[in-house]
This record gives sequence, C-alpha cells and structure tokens, in this order.
Amino acid sequence: MSFLLERDALNGKAGSGFMTIDGENHEMFGLKKFDSNAEFQESDFKVVGTRLVQKKTTGVSLTGSMTIYYGTPHFLRMLQDYLKTGKLPYFTIQITNDDPSSTVGTQTVVFYNVKLQKLPISSLDADADFLEMEVGFSYTNIEVLNWFKDPEQLGG
Repeated sequence: MSFLLERDALNGKAGSGFMTIDGENHEMFGLKKFDSNAEFQESDFKVVGTRLVQKKTTGVSLTGSMTIYYGTPHFLRMLQDYLKTGKLPYFTIQITNDDPSSTVGTQTVVFYNVKLQKLPISSLDADADFLEMEVGFSYTNIEVLNWFKDPEQLGG
C-alpha cells in the first residue's frame, strides 16, 4: 500500500519569489504568503429531451493575493505612476517551491501580465508587532518552468 510520507509534504517557507517590473528583477524579500487561483467560468447547457443541466466551461479567471510585510515600495510606485499617467504598469512574478527535504523536487511558476487589483496605501496598528499588507492581483497567463515529480515512495 502506497501513501505519502511526511518528508514529502512541502514546507511552506521553502521557496522564493521574484518580480520583474520594467525589466528590473526584484526579490520579494518581504513576502509572507502567496496564493494564486484559476477559477473556471461555466454556463448552463440545456438540451431538449432531458432535465439534466450540464455545465460547459466557457473561460477562466486568473487572480491571486499576497501578504507582504509593509515597507515594500514597488506597488505604491505603481499606484503613483497610474495616478500621474493613467497607465497601470504590468509586471511578472516568479514563484519557486523548493523544499530540499522532499523528494518531489522543485516547481517554478511564472505569472505574466500581473496587474494590481487591491493595494493598501498606508498602515498603522498599535497592536501589531509587524505591519503587513494584503495585495490583490490578476494575471493573464502562467508558465511552469519546472514541475514537481511524484514522491519516491509513490514511484516517482
């Protein structure tokens, strides 16, 4: 009987993130959490002769959010540029999961045409030991540069 060994459960802290803004690479050193999602859009598909309502996939929405420690200036600069010029800069994000204790290896995903959707501007909090900010974004495409493999225990 095969099962996943604990050593192959990925450590959420093991990895890195980079942004490319206007051709300049910036390590996402203040990144605390990164989530991205593909939400499939569906429409009802009805056919005469059945009461069954089927679902047809008609598109996909690519969105995400990241929690970063307050003090990263890049996003606020993008907002300022938009307010001055009317043009919101797009950028690229690259996220790598790399837990050396796991046998699944490394996975790197690149997110293209990332655009800000929600951005906190200023923050103060008397109860906070560390200031954080939640940044919402959308993107138009991904590319997986390298994929995880099956764990050794499961035949990988």
